[in-house]
Amino acid sequence: MSAETSTPSEHGASGTGRLLIVNGPNLNLLGTREPGIYGSETLEDIHELCRSTAARQGFAVDVVQSNHEGELVDAIQAARGTAAGIVINPAAYTHTSVAIADALRAVALPVVEVHLSNVHSREEFRRHSFVSPLAQAVIAGAGVAGYRFAIELLADTLRS
Repeated sequence: MSAETSTPSEHGASGTGRLLIVNGPNLNLLGTREPGIYGSETLEDIHELCRSTAARQGFAVDVVQSNHEGELVDAIQAARGTAAGIVINPAAYTHTSVAIADALRAVALPVVEVHLSNVHSREEFRRHSFVSPLAQAVIAGAGVAGYRFAIELLADTLRS
């Protein structure tokens, strides 16, 4: 599992000023994996966008990427008490993981689901998400900007 932590925000260490950014399988290959679908930006580019967007909104971020479902579940569960909200791109686990959905339900934090591509214009199986019913919003097809939109939406939600 790849995890990074940004600097703490003004909101303190209680979790109220932190967002968890979760990226699922194969996203570590961004930049070289099917750039016609996913673009040329790398996962580190996305993490930097998340850090800078969150900082402008007064939040810090913890970022995690794993190709292993259990590690993603562990990261989501660990967010209880340490994060105020979650931005998640579950990637292929979107369509298969009841475990990730159950973890999101259990932590009861605001969630925004992000997909780089428009999953609704792709294969039929990609149109079902176990995460979407738990998300306050789903952003699909906006490329890396979807992460920025998700963080801005979460920040607005958390401030209101």
